[in-house]
Amino acid sequence: MNSLLFCLNENLLEAGCDEAGRGCLAGPVVAAAVILRNPIEGLMDSKKLSEKQRLALRIKIEKEAISFAVAVVSPRRIEEINILNASIEAMQIALSELKIQPEFILIDGNRFKSYENIPHTCVIKGDGKFQSIAAASILAKIYRDEIMHELDDEFPEYQWKQNKGYPTIAHRSAIAKHGACIQHRKTFQLLSKKPK
Repeated sequence: MNSLLFCLNENLLEAGCDEAGRGCLAGPVVAAAVILRNPIEGLMDSKKLSEKQRLALRIKIEKEAISFAVAVVSPRRIEEINILNASIEAMQIALSELKIQPEFILIDGNRFKSYENIPHTCVIKGDGKFQSIAAASILAKIYRDEIMHELDDEFPEYQWKQNKGYPTIAHRSAIAKHGACIQHRKTFQLLSKKPK
């Protein structure tokens, strides 16, 4: 039994949006937008799924969705406009790349800027409430993880295959040892605060 709601508005073409990588020290923020045709069994918040489950659901989502799109916003852009605005920008780019324009947008979180005058609703923890947002969370997470795997080949010292750019002890230790690289968000607190 799937506990997530399929939609908020039954008679409107709805797109769900979510992002991945907002709390990371390195790499881009990645967002996805998904318009589902029918409910997909097993959809839930990407953080509650194993990598194997996410990959299996990705195939279903990409095959069965009416339309989906993924957008990437770089660390430099994050530094220019801040992470909140970069997350919103990534979601808006993903929406713009859908092959069909939605009539309503469901956003994971509590902040968004109006897009093309399409009505929207922000849903806190929406990836655990609506199927389209959960689908977007899965795609955003998978695509971002793939980017971090590729960047790990270029910058192996930061162990991004393991930490995906999040502020783990190992990641911060590597920054302390090797310094920050071009993929790091310099406006973020890259090193732990030293106790006074």
